Amino acid sequence: MADSSKEFILRALDSELNRLSKLYSIIVVTGPRQSGKTSLCKHQFPKYHYINLENPTTREQVMVAPKAFLEEHLGGLIIDEAQHIPELFSYLQVIVDENEKAKYVLTGSSNFALLQGVTQSLAGRAAILTLLPLSLNEIGQHRNTNTNTLLFNGGYPAVWAKGIPANDVTQNYYNTYIERDVRQLLNIKDINRFQVFMKLCAGRIGSEFNASSLSNEIGVSVPTIQEWLNTLEASYVLFRLPPFFRNIGKRLVKSPKVYFMIQH
Repeated sequence: MADSSKEFILRALDSELNRLSKLYSIIVVTGPRQSGKTSLCKHQFPKYHYINLENPTTREQVMVAPKAFLEEHLGGLIIDEAQHIPELFSYLQVIVDENEKAKYVLTGSSNFALLQGVTQSLAGRAAILTLLPLSLNEIGQHRNTNTNTLLFNGGYPAVWAKGIPANDVTQNYYNTYIERDVRQLLNIKDINRFQVFMKLCAGRIGSEFNASSLSNEIGVSVPTIQEWLNTLEASYVLFRLPPFFRNIGKRLVKSPKVYFMIQH
């Protein structure tokens, strides 16, 4: 198992984050839950004040006077899971327009909610970066690991930096996604069928995605299946790999394959 003394693994995105922070007042770092967004931002900006808006108490404190709170930290503020207070984006727009030296870093694991706020209020004012789980290069720079271990452990930093068993990381990820994202943020009403959908997709990794087949198995409409697939992709649970054909027309009409960001 990994050396638990290593709490931070240098990320390939580190240099790009540093470069863009000198050009933009606002940096947005999005990506899957537990991919290392908070660790990366704290490592890159150790002097910035940090808040996590998944904490209900913190949200309440910020909402008392959001503009005043943001102005109090003009010199640097990391706002974790910023999508929880959509009103902040309008305040940020006003503040960075008035203070060119203001510096803010926003993170979020809900791509659609976070980027909606950015595109509506912060277009042209923010640089957007995506942090995925660890690459083979990022893992390999710290340790020699055989292929089987790499495949089993996957790329989530908690496994490699803290020595947490991969199965525990996966279960925690799944529980957090269902309880926080699906129930609270995504407005998916039929949680049980959505969970069945996730498990069926996981069982078909590397196969062509067939919405009609899943629709019949689960008992929901094809548009609902497509909406759920978009939801999983937008929240970085899985991604679609389009087919490659020399004939461009075939590329556009053939079904993609589905792969999950997290193993097990």
